[in-house]
Amino acid sequence: MVVSLNVCAPPPWTHRIRPLRIQDPRPPSCQLPSASLTKQGERFLSSLVVTRDPKTASRLISKFVSSSTQHISLNALSHILSPHTTHPRLSSIALPLYTRISEESWFQWNPKLVAELVALLDKQGRYEETEALISETVLKLKFRERELVLFYGNLIDSFCKHNSKRGFDDVFSRLSEFMRSSSSVYVKRQAYKSLVGGLCEMGLPEEAEKMMEEMRIQGLKPSSFELRCVVFGYGRLGLFEEMERCVNKIESEEVDTVCSNMVLSCYGAHYAVSRMVLWLKKMRASGIPFSIRTYNSVLNSCSSIMSMLQDTNSDGFPLSVRELMERLNEDEEVLLVRELVASSVLDEAMEWGSGEAKLDLHGMHLGSAYLVMLQWMEEMRCRFSDRKSPIPAEITVVCGSGKHSTVRGESPVKAMVKKMMIRTHSPLRIDRKNTGCFVAKGHVVRDWLSS
Repeated sequence: MVVSLNVCAPPPWTHRIRPLRIQDPRPPSCQLPSASLTKQGERFLSSLVVTRDPKTASRLISKFVSSSTQHISLNALSHILSPHTTHPRLSSIALPLYTRISEESWFQWNPKLVAELVALLDKQGRYEETEALISETVLKLKFRERELVLFYGNLIDSFCKHNSKRGFDDVFSRLSEFMRSSSSVYVKRQAYKSLVGGLCEMGLPEEAEKMMEEMRIQGLKPSSFELRCVVFGYGRLGLFEEMERCVNKIESEEVDTVCSNMVLSCYGAHYAVSRMVLWLKKMRASGIPFSIRTYNSVLNSCSSIMSMLQDTNSDGFPLSVRELMERLNEDEEVLLVRELVASSVLDEAMEWGSGEAKLDLHGMHLGSAYLVMLQWMEEMRCRFSDRKSPIPAEITVVCGSGKHSTVRGESPVKAMVKKMMIRTHSPLRIDRKNTGCFVAKGHVVRDWLSS
């Protein structure tokens, strides 16, 4: 295969956020490394950015791969293949980098890696190279149907991530034909799983629902995965009646926290606050527990709360749940907050013992962390006023140092907690050993909350 190298390629396409992913059935050891770039990879890609000569770029690639470990090499490639890459101008080196990596003795052929490379090449309009990679893989897996159907599923997943209609339509036809020619129930189930999920990701839930009917005709009962994909597909488009109709088709025990959070996120994306209130009430009546994601989905849609927290010129956000209720502009937002604070999410986020009391804000978006902090301070007051409860030796609030923030090292949650601690004259201070934590002695916190 002839590999062309154009370091100055145009930036990649717009990426669509995909909250749902088809679960990777392969063991973790076979999966790709995280696209979070290593320091060695960052230096390598930075050197390529300023390189204009293809020969020099080829030498840099060869030197990097030969002097790097398996993890570092695959990590750099995974970063380039990702739609979220911070080096979009280097997308054209994906194929030459992959080709050089494949020459190493430690390299193990990986269908998911090939699928991601195919999707990127297709988006660049390099159709001959795309077809060559697909044909090579199909030939390699010709007599291994289970692996081949998973490869087609990987292709659909990759094309959806890059929002490539041409590529999606092509592999959709290939997989449909392959599925109908196979007598394996496993192959058919896995194929339908990929086809239904892909149609929903491409904004075609009605076609996905028709495909589920086809499954039933074939004697295959759609799983909760297919049903949830269609629910989310309709909801993401704001087609709430169709979404709710599909939810009613799901068996009651499968309408759990995960499914409910999907519904809430769809309502929230379209600011359907009244529908969110009704759904939270339905969750409570059905005994469906709330989670951190429930908080995130709901509070991200509370415009009053978010505007208070995101106003960098003001420190005037309320410092108690009662004051927050009084400040909210919309009655529906008050109802949302009431439903949330009545849940057990705070209990799951905090630990209490004689040695340490800890509140862990990991996974919480800004609005969620804010409301949980307000609840936590009230809960701490109650526990300290109860003489039967032990006074922990140390109090810790874990908010993270911003490693996963939009701007690395600048955590909005940490900044909000710091403002809250300053305004309430809290003794909690940033831990010298771990800058992602606020710490203080237990008896000092007790005296502060009791004052």
